[in-house]
Amino acid sequence: MKIAVVGCGAVGSFYGAKLARAGEEVHFLLRSDYDVVHRKGVSIHSPDGDFNVRPKAAKKPDEIGPADLLMIGLKTTANDQFPSLIPPLVGSHTAVLTLQNGLGNEEALARIVPPEQILGGLCFVCLNRTAPGVIDHIDHGAVVIGEFGRWPEPRTHDIATMFRNAGIPCHVSDNLAQAHWEKLTWNIPFNGLGVASAAGKEGMADPDSASLRGPCLTTDKLLADAEWELIVRELIREVIAGGRALGFKMKDELEETQVGRTRTMGAYKPSTLIDFENGKPLELISLFFEPLRLARAAGISVPRLTALCEVLKRLDAPKIPHSGFASPNRCP
Repeated sequence: MKIAVVGCGAVGSFYGAKLARAGEEVHFLLRSDYDVVHRKGVSIHSPDGDFNVRPKAAKKPDEIGPADLLMIGLKTTANDQFPSLIPPLVGSHTAVLTLQNGLGNEEALARIVPPEQILGGLCFVCLNRTAPGVIDHIDHGAVVIGEFGRWPEPRTHDIATMFRNAGIPCHVSDNLAQAHWEKLTWNIPFNGLGVASAAGKEGMADPDSASLRGPCLTTDKLLADAEWELIVRELIREVIAGGRALGFKMKDELEETQVGRTRTMGAYKPSTLIDFENGKPLELISLFFEPLRLARAAGISVPRLTALCEVLKRLDAPKIPHSGFASPNRCP
């Protein structure tokens, strides 16, 4: 299978490298990392075993052409690049699989790709890109995939089988929208509080006064402090309530599942925390503002999520980009 990977950060590089190691024809679309990957390939450091692969490297989508599978690992802050990056890689047979965080990515793709060609994937993995072409795999690695707006097609199961053959645990979901909300029960508390913790508990208690007060907290420190852990759990419960109000079968057990799996990660820095520390735009709209808007529209009171969004907006105000989902200048 010819596979193109757009967005070769931690997620795109890790899964693309595993597929390449399994013998698939994998093409990486690269910018800043092109020279390194072209010369040295991609190196994965993992408790499951280190390895290096040499995917085909390209600087422009036209150099790759239509693929059988297009995997998108871009930050959602770069979704405005879809019209220039995606069409040259998509033919009538191409399955387009976005592995991006949050809500609204499939809808953004559907403006330029036929909806029936779109799939979504949720990655449950701890990764960091530590240098060009170098990925540290810390824990987990499973992927959940599903069709955008419809039941899984035979091709969905074929892709899942290919992932599993490459050593990637993969499950097919009958309801991609629900799977997105289930993933938000981790992303919202841990990505969100990883950054918001820099404003302290005082900032979460009084978002109007939120400002940078101290360092960001890794996942282990959030769970080692009883008050932060309570906020984590309250956010998870609010996301569960929001998902239920939208008609999804969200289980109470998600709270313990997400807290339990996070305890095994150690001192992990989620991607939003790393972006914040590096002065990059945060994925606020897809990960936080859009879930808040939908929960409110469903009539659910979500005070913790509301406060979190306000704190994140204040800490990141100069960098909020326009991604087409909501106003770039204010928290919903």
